[in-house]
Amino acid sequence: MTDGMTEQWRTTMAELARDQDVRCVVVTGAGSAFSAGGDLSWLGERNVEPVPRLRDRMLEFYRSWLSVAALEVPTIAAVNGPAVGAGLCLALACDLVYAADDARLLAPFTSLGLHPGMAATYLLPARAGVGLAREMLLTGRAISGREAEIKGLVNRSFPRADLMTEVSAVAEEIIRNAPVATRLTKVALAAGHPDLEAALRWEALAQPVTMASADLMEGLAARRERRVPKFTGS
Repeated sequence: MTDGMTEQWRTTMAELARDQDVRCVVVTGAGSAFSAGGDLSWLGERNVEPVPRLRDRMLEFYRSWLSVAALEVPTIAAVNGPAVGAGLCLALACDLVYAADDARLLAPFTSLGLHPGMAATYLLPARAGVGLAREMLLTGRAISGREAEIKGLVNRSFPRADLMTEVSAVAEEIIRNAPVATRLTKVALAAGHPDLEAALRWEALAQPVTMASADLMEGLAARRERRVPKFTGS
């Protein structure tokens, strides 16, 4: 995650956020790894900077990469190989996470002398509970995609050769659903309602929004006619 890649990522996320035709985003690695994480050479040069300046730099870095979580459409991480440190956090910031069975997932911050970053102390326990988060962050132990599925860190794992086919099938399922209903559902899940009443109040507002849509009429008609609905987001 070099400065150049970070800038490209920031630009790409901004473009996706503006594109009203996007219904789902899949993030994966271009090579044999998902992400090797932060640029260690960059980190090694930073210890001469004062802490306040480093804090600002790191916040900008974190927020740039984690902006994927702010996209209104569902996001999927396809972990096709090693996902290390900040790279693992990027995957966990997506709505759904699928991994190759033999992918290695690890957060070796403390073994480098670093406190965890990129919201690792939030994302790991939020996904799989405090127990696994403590083990991975305090020991730096790597787990396979298969073990990550068993322990709830990823949704499912697949043989490496099948990963992108399986992820594409999930993305197609999402794309077939009504866009407005899907976006509002993502907002609801991301909000993390503090209690039952808060959930009811949100749903009592959000559901009527979709009840007034043309997509609902299309969905009901398709159900009656036993066909696949054609949603337009209106």
